[in-house]
Amino acid sequence: MLSDKSAQVLLTKYSPTTMSERAREPIVAVNRSSATMNAIKAYILNHALKPGDPLPTESALCEDLQVSRSSVREALRKLEALDIVRVHQGRGSFVGSMSLEPMVETLVLRFALDTESGAESLRQVVSMRRFIDLGVADSLVSAMKGTKNPDLEELVEAMVTKASRSEKFTEEDMAFHTGLVSYLDNELVTQINASMWLIHQTFIPELNESSAESLLRTARAHESMLLTAQDGDVEAYREAVIEHYEPLAGLLDMDS
Repeated sequence: MLSDKSAQVLLTKYSPTTMSERAREPIVAVNRSSATMNAIKAYILNHALKPGDPLPTESALCEDLQVSRSSVREALRKLEALDIVRVHQGRGSFVGSMSLEPMVETLVLRFALDTESGAESLRQVVSMRRFIDLGVADSLVSAMKGTKNPDLEELVEAMVTKASRSEKFTEEDMAFHTGLVSYLDNELVTQINASMWLIHQTFIPELNESSAESLLRTARAHESMLLTAQDGDVEAYREAVIEHYEPLAGLLDMDS
């Protein structure tokens, strides 16, 4: 955990005010790539740019930041890898979508390389998903109380049907959870939820958890989550969330 002093250093380093001041300073040779990246991020903040908005040309950035074209190009390439910038040949550079895709790829690689811990990586991902679902329970149920959701009902019906045939329901599962969190009107929660789900699905094929009983139990838990949320019953919704993860949690020897 970060100390109070360390946290304050990070907050100061990446605050809009600090980055704005740095954007007006000549960039020194030491750690020039990182400094150029920070200056471009400061430009995005200062001008309140949104995904898809154009950035200055390479020539303009070189002049404003007093760095070489190679430094600007290197910074843009690194920012593109982080989905902060999108570079289109012949059109210029634009603000990226700033999705969590880079984080997903990093975590997938990290867990894939973690051969010593085996199922521990999946336990961590499943725990994170469960924490998120339980953490948003109050807000989600409050938002969904009294609503009707025929699209989600169709997804639940499809999951139950497939589970009855011992078939997985991956696409329906993803669409269901995306539909639930859409009620929160919180883009960050939506992205984190989707990211954890994708990482989860990357590792789940390694586990032999697809018995007809566990699949049907999980599908029915999705149904309970939807019904209890629409009824406005937070406690019952939480119980349904726990039930949703119980087959996998048991297989992974996780605490309830």
